Amino acid sequence: MKFIFVTGGVVSSLGKGIASSSIGLLLKQRGLKVTLQKFDPYLNVDPGTMSPFQHGEVFVTEDGAETDLDLGHYERFIDTNLAQKNNVTTGQVYQAVIQRERRGGYLGKTVQVVPHITDEIKSRILAAGDDGSNVDVVITEIGGTAGDIESQPFLEAIRQLRLELGRDKTLFIHLTLVPYIRAAKEIKTKPTQHSVKALREIGIQPDILLCRTEVPLNKEIRSKIALFCNVHEEAVIEARDVPSIYHVPLNFHREHLDDIVAKLLDLGDAPPDLSDWEAMVKRMAAVDEEVDIAICGKYVHLNDAYKSIIEAFTHAGIANDVKVNIAWVDAEDITAQTAHRILGDVSGVLVPGGFGDRGIAGKLEAIQYARTNLLPFLGICLGLQCSVIEFARNVCGLEDAHSSEFSPDTANPVIDLMEDQKTKSDKGGTMRLGSYPCVIKSGTLAERCYGSTEIGERHRHRWEFNNRYRDLFAMNGLVISGTSPDNRLVEIVELRDHPFFIAVQFHPELKSRPNRPHPLFKALVKAAKEYKRSSRFAAAKQLKP
Repeated sequence: MKFIFVTGGVVSSLGKGIASSSIGLLLKQRGLKVTLQKFDPYLNVDPGTMSPFQHGEVFVTEDGAETDLDLGHYERFIDTNLAQKNNVTTGQVYQAVIQRERRGGYLGKTVQVVPHITDEIKSRILAAGDDGSNVDVVITEIGGTAGDIESQPFLEAIRQLRLELGRDKTLFIHLTLVPYIRAAKEIKTKPTQHSVKALREIGIQPDILLCRTEVPLNKEIRSKIALFCNVHEEAVIEARDVPSIYHVPLNFHREHLDDIVAKLLDLGDAPPDLSDWEAMVKRMAAVDEEVDIAICGKYVHLNDAYKSIIEAFTHAGIANDVKVNIAWVDAEDITAQTAHRILGDVSGVLVPGGFGDRGIAGKLEAIQYARTNLLPFLGICLGLQCSVIEFARNVCGLEDAHSSEFSPDTANPVIDLMEDQKTKSDKGGTMRLGSYPCVIKSGTLAERCYGSTEIGERHRHRWEFNNRYRDLFAMNGLVISGTSPDNRLVEIVELRDHPFFIAVQFHPELKSRPNRPHPLFKALVKAAKEYKRSSRFAAAKQLKP
């Protein structure tokens, strides 16, 4: 195996995850077996208990790991399902070392950051590709920014790995910022120089620099960066801003990044087959029709909290030859009086997952608006639970219906805690997580969307549909169209007398791919496109104040 380490400098949020994903795609399309891994330097064991405002989306893998959102980018770009070992946190590393020490695993030695913590980090890097699938290249992204205290053990570990494995098996790629000062009309290389200096002070010399920039880098600038950062000029790669993240691999290829990586690691000279990716990007750029779909949630002021949903809409838009414009709607702004003003212009509504009771009233109002106005609707996780509560109250006549998560004493807990969770108090890792099978009822909207009656989807939740109310809901027109194979758990519900109203307990956005959009998102966008062309949409706009 060969190992590529991606670090970042100057500032955060430069796009290490997208850069790593793009390199992975380019190498995979050259015929290589690639996997990616993310190291997060925080002490949390995983992001599962962190607020989305702190961390953004929690991406759930097939095996039920709660991971960083960059793993979503990895999966979407290399079209491979990843696992727990692909996301490592400082918390996991220290937890493993301390547990080993408590068991006497260090034979009375003094346990230290070097070598014990760094050895644990190195073992996890080596294990990332050791799954029996003959991985050729492991790409490891080191979270944080060069100079951060939190990242030092990880940087020390990869420094040691170069000594142990050799230059022919390891490659350091550093993503840095080359700012353009508009007032002076000058490109500044000094931040990059200082960032590389910080790495070199701990013994890491980057082999390749990815220079994030707003403007083109001419030969003079590249030569200057190469000279002061001790890299070859051809290895100074322009990472210019692009219209979409899906352009990044194509830009890197035009900069010959994959050729340089292949040469340094002796990976062969087979060119990548990017024809499908190029066709997808061209199709995205060619659309001339747009639809507006509202996301009604509680974290809408941080779009990263819904990163996979955003990308799933992009994929579905490509498949339907439309651009999906997302209307961000704070659930706390929706009331019976404001619903039409806020939602009257959109062609679809999505209510996503979440935890806690803030914004629930607004989500219920948004769902009622979509239900009564025949507006295309998709509910995800909490979105299903809110759909069930709204239906129970406004159609079934159970005015006090609620979830026991938000109202423990409600007389009608149409959503209730799973039985096997009622005795647990540790919130970390106690949920229903990962991929579970679902059986879809024939002749339903769900079957038309999926084209199948057997599927598998990823979950992240504790509360479930209360089976005591199944008959009442069915009698009033709510169709339970998907369940667990043993029929114990409700997975999908839909409305019998609505053109497109479906809600799911799982997270379909996590399995959407650029060239293979998720069926539910694809169907929602298609329904929104049809709704926008309909007389109902025109009537809704006329009624808008």
